[in-house]
Amino acid sequence: MNLMYFTDSFIVYSKYWGCRSGTDSQGVLSNISSITDLGGFDPVWLFLVVGGVMFILGFAGCIGALRENSFLLKFFSVFLGIIFFLELTAGVLAFVFKDWIKDQLNFFINNNIRAYRDDIDLQNLIDFTQEYWECCGAFGADDWNLNIYFNCTDSNPSREKCGVPFSCCTKDPAEDVINTQCGYDIRAKADSEQQHFIYIKGCVPQFEKWLQDNLTVVAGIFIGIALLQIFGICLAQNLVSDIEAVRESCLFT
Repeated sequence: MNLMYFTDSFIVYSKYWGCRSGTDSQGVLSNISSITDLGGFDPVWLFLVVGGVMFILGFAGCIGALRENSFLLKFFSVFLGIIFFLELTAGVLAFVFKDWIKDQLNFFINNNIRAYRDDIDLQNLIDFTQEYWECCGAFGADDWNLNIYFNCTDSNPSREKCGVPFSCCTKDPAEDVINTQCGYDIRAKADSEQQHFIYIKGCVPQFEKWLQDNLTVVAGIFIGIALLQIFGICLAQNLVSDIEAVRESCLFT
């Protein structure tokens, strides 16, 4: 049994890397733009820009308050106001185009499913997501047909053919050790049998359910952030008014 498993695995990996010869063999998380489909734009730059903006904003507010510099305080309040309105606009657009966002999330998850074995970090991320949300695939277990190791085609020599990753399996509280082979051949069974062994629901519906169940918490977090931003703007404008009032009083004395 073990010899056949390792032989099949060797054949699959040989075919896979043979198809990839002459191409970039880096892991998916080593090149995030390959799974986000942003036209070559690396999301890492987005994090760098956000970090730079936060640094500049914090620097302007801190130095402006310490040195009583009205220019820096005005810059801080205006910039913070712009960020607040951008967040508000993003929230409205997310509500209006929620179906489009759902499609993009589905596309993103399916891209990751295709690359499941390409990068160990991505593999761990998908396994964690499926275990945490108790889901399998984007909209169901059949989404794993997109992966060359798990698809149910006759030409697939993999031992994982018609299976799912172990993170799709329902957990038995009596088991202390994870059975990494629990998903083998599971999708070859009838749907009524599958539900006893693996999670039937997809990760996108489970995420929507989680948002609905925790809507109060999520809304509270966003409202809290918005109130802090408004409070910061009010404090900065109040300090600017005090500084200008003191300067005017000094001019007339």
